[in-house]
Amino acid sequence: MGEYDRRNAGHRGGHNHNNRKRRYREDDEFERRPPRRQYQEPVHVKVRKQLLAIAESPLKKIDEEVHEIAIIVADNYEDEEIRGNFLELSLQLVVEQALKIPFLAAVILAVNVKKPELAYEVITRSSTVLNDHFKVGAWREVKLLLRFLGCLQAILNDQGVFPVLEELFSRAVDLQTASLDDGLGLQIVKIILLTIPYIMASSASGLEEFANALLEKTDIIASTPHPLEALVDPYPSSEDDDTNHQAHSIISLLQTQLQTEATQSWNLACIPRPWRTLPIENGVPPLAPTKHSLPSIIVPSMVSSGAQPQLPEMYFSVYADQDVETVPPTSNIASSILRDALVDTISTLDYNRNATARFLIDLDCYFAPETFVKRATPFDRLREVDEGKSTWKPEDVAVDAVFSQLLQLPAPEHKLVYYHAVLTESCKIAPAAIAPSLGRAIRFLYRNVDAMDLELEYRFLDWFSHHLSNFGFTWKWTEWVDDVELPSAKPKKAFIVGALEKEIRLSFAQRIRGTLPEPYQALITEAKEKDTPDFKYNSDHAVETPYAPQAREVLRLLRAKAPDAEIQPHLSSIETEAAELGITEPLIPSTDAFMTAICFIGSKSLSHVLSCIERCKERLLALGPRSEAARRQIITSVMEYWSEKPGVGVNVVDKLLNYTILTPQSVINWALTDNIGKGQILTHAHIYEMVASTMHKVTNRVRQIVIARNQAELPAAQKGILDETLEKERVQMKELFSTVEDSLTGVASGVVDEMAESRDQDTEAEALLRLWGEKWLRVFRRKMAVEEAWIQEMLTKQPQEAELIDGNGEETGEMARGNGITENQQKVEEDEDIL
Repeated sequence: MGEYDRRNAGHRGGHNHNNRKRRYREDDEFERRPPRRQYQEPVHVKVRKQLLAIAESPLKKIDEEVHEIAIIVADNYEDEEIRGNFLELSLQLVVEQALKIPFLAAVILAVNVKKPELAYEVITRSSTVLNDHFKVGAWREVKLLLRFLGCLQAILNDQGVFPVLEELFSRAVDLQTASLDDGLGLQIVKIILLTIPYIMASSASGLEEFANALLEKTDIIASTPHPLEALVDPYPSSEDDDTNHQAHSIISLLQTQLQTEATQSWNLACIPRPWRTLPIENGVPPLAPTKHSLPSIIVPSMVSSGAQPQLPEMYFSVYADQDVETVPPTSNIASSILRDALVDTISTLDYNRNATARFLIDLDCYFAPETFVKRATPFDRLREVDEGKSTWKPEDVAVDAVFSQLLQLPAPEHKLVYYHAVLTESCKIAPAAIAPSLGRAIRFLYRNVDAMDLELEYRFLDWFSHHLSNFGFTWKWTEWVDDVELPSAKPKKAFIVGALEKEIRLSFAQRIRGTLPEPYQALITEAKEKDTPDFKYNSDHAVETPYAPQAREVLRLLRAKAPDAEIQPHLSSIETEAAELGITEPLIPSTDAFMTAICFIGSKSLSHVLSCIERCKERLLALGPRSEAARRQIITSVMEYWSEKPGVGVNVVDKLLNYTILTPQSVINWALTDNIGKGQILTHAHIYEMVASTMHKVTNRVRQIVIARNQAELPAAQKGILDETLEKERVQMKELFSTVEDSLTGVASGVVDEMAESRDQDTEAEALLRLWGEKWLRVFRRKMAVEEAWIQEMLTKQPQEAELIDGNGEETGEMARGNGITENQQKVEEDEDIL
């Protein structure tokens, strides 16, 4: 108390201004420390930071940013470290952060005013790197570097980039002439068409004649439908489909859009033009530049397809049927320009989902003003926007681009979980903007589930359940309450059931039940809420569970980790009793008892069941050679035990495949032959997951063998062995696809045994099942076609080309994505227990 009075000079309430702070400041008057030494960061560090952050902040004027960087770099041209870092970083940004290309070009244009030799060095390096990418078929990098050079058209002599585009078109014609099924020619024409807008938006003039002439040539290829377009159509046509979804190939859209722009004086309103506002220094306007000759760019006579065979790309949007446009319509060139820049950003920054999400959120910073409405503008407020002004929402455009990759056919470029993570991070960074956009996307996809390609339907299902798990499993389920009463074969009902099963796998049944309205409660039975399913042999009912005493003894011995010799007598007893009961395959009931006991012991976790399988592996491996029916009984036992949580059963079957206890053929036969019935099994999401996962294992093994045989300097003897193995594996893969097709064809055509024997073949239910058969058939025909195309392409590659590609058809090494300059890189790893 005394100390308090002393500090406040005997007063309370702080009325005396001789407070402690002033008093202590007076006491320390003669003990002041010397001023802290100011730190000035090196110039090359400052330039690097400014270049990395260019155009990222809406609060900074882009012309000032560009001018400041250009002045520093030009004034320090003699400094090798600054010049070297600037040159290297500029080209890295071009291939890694496509959204910034026009702004980087503006920096080079400004540099050209003060130091033309530095600008020429940038052009020379770009040409050298471009030649390197041409050699290995790195077509995305080729496209981005051509875009960069196109933005610099104003400082290039003669026709600039147009001769390179003409040479590229010649290669595309050669490829299309050799084969109408060629996809690489389409990819090259797409690159040409996506480069033209940036050339025409540059500060160069008088190029209309060249652009129009090139468009006349590309029209021959771009306007011709590709034979494989039907395979990758997200909405396959069906006689029973009353929806009207007309998919367009991206290349045909681009051709039409550019022809429209040509009639409108190449307005290209969405492309930023930062070079228009560069300040004039010392009376020298920046748009009266020193020009340079473009160094030699050689397009190889035999171009490589790169990482994977090129297939036609279809334009997909989840905001296609809204009464107010929130994304550019397909008639506008902006739809292609925005989508392409975003897809390049998403694909090149796959090692850092946080950086990708941030670029998506800041999308409006990288395009012309007035292209978008203000961020997070509510959808209802768009109707109040003045006529003639844009109603495009930047968050809708960004979300649309992610879904276009997540739902790309035949396969996305990266693992599906990466796109899941990008959407999750975006929603966390800007929930008020992204969440409503995701809600409208979900509603669009759900409305079109009936017409959607089956593979896309299950990708949507996986993402939907995974996304809800990151946000408390909350969704407006009341919107779909009428669909709960639909027949189980209806796609919407199958989607709801499949989504709830996935959610239970990601959490637990009781929690999921608590998030659902009353009409949904019946879909989650009490049996699903049990952590450990019952051991069916605990019942002594002789009819329902014969062999119960022996099975319980097997369970006891397995728990005690007894040797196989002690277990065998009880299994033999089951087989003897089964033979006496007239069972033709006595090994089936003994296998059922043995496998059910393993499932019961391992029901606590995946590690428990793997441990138990490991101990019993020798016995399980011996079953297949003795009886194929017993091998398939293993699957039956697992799926029956986990009947209320089939996703867990599918996971266990997958592990049994890894142990080679099961074979891919046994899994496919079990799902599509033994249990096909009228086709009801095709409506279950977990069955599709089982079959698709099994086929992926088979095709991936073939791919790995192809990669191995294509290694450089491989001894001839080893290559011969690998060729023999490859031939054998390809035959087995084809036989497996043939089994799948035969089974599905029976359902799709209605000639499967149970359908043929049914008296009511024309019922709505059987029509629905035939539709499921058609959807499955289309998916696996596409997978077979893609695998054969990939193998043929890889077998014709030179060894050094093949080394750049991994087993998933993805490029590897520095050439694939530059050096990874985005900071805090975070690699997204797929969790096998999630999806």
